[in-house]
Amino acid sequence: MDGRLRGFIERQPVYFVATAPPAADGHVNLSPEGRAGTLAVIDELTLACLDFGGSQAERVAHLRENGRITLMWCAFEGPPTVVRVHGRGEPVFRADPRFAGLLRHFDPAADGSGPRAIVLAVAERVSDSCGYAVPFMDHRADRDLHAQYFDRKDEEEFGACCERKPLVGTGIDGLPVLPLPLPPRPAGVEVSGS
Repeated sequence: MDGRLRGFIERQPVYFVATAPPAADGHVNLSPEGRAGTLAVIDELTLACLDFGGSQAERVAHLRENGRITLMWCAFEGPPTVVRVHGRGEPVFRADPRFAGLLRHFDPAADGSGPRAIVLAVAERVSDSCGYAVPFMDHRADRDLHAQYFDRKDEEEFGACCERKPLVGTGIDGLPVLPLPLPPRPAGVEVSGS
C-alpha cells in the first residue's frame, strides 16, 4: 500500500471485511466497518482494525482457523476506485503482549471500552480497479451509538456483556472465537472514556 493507495484507504469512511471457513458448508462472513479511527495502516503491507463487542465474532473464528482475510474500500465520491487487500490475518487478543503496542496505532478517541481484540492483516495481494458501477453517496456523519453504549460500561460490565452474547465463545460453524472470560485490558492501556 504505497502513498496513493494508503491515502485512499485512510480517507474512506467505510470499508468491508470478508473471511470464510474452509468447509464448503461453512458461512462466509462479510462485515461493514467504519467507526472513525479504528483502522490503522501500519506499513506498506500491514493493516490493523479494532474488533469491537456488540455482535458475533465470526471474523475472529475464521482468522483463528485459517487466517484468510480480504478488506475492500469503495470510492463513493471522487474518482471511481475500488481497492482490495487480500492477505493473512490474525486476532491479537487482550492477553497478547502485542496488544498494547498495536493499540497505540489507533486514535485514542476511537478506542473506548469496547475492543475485544485487534485484527492484524498482512497483505499478500493489493489491487485497485475501476469503481464505475459504485454509486455516488454522501457521508453525513459517523454513528456514535456503538461508542455511547460501550463507553457506559466498565471493564467488568464489558466482560460480562461479551460472555452473555451468543456465538462469541464458539461461532456459528462451531469454531472457537474469543477467549472467555474476556481477559482484562493490559496494564497501562487505559479506556479513553474513563
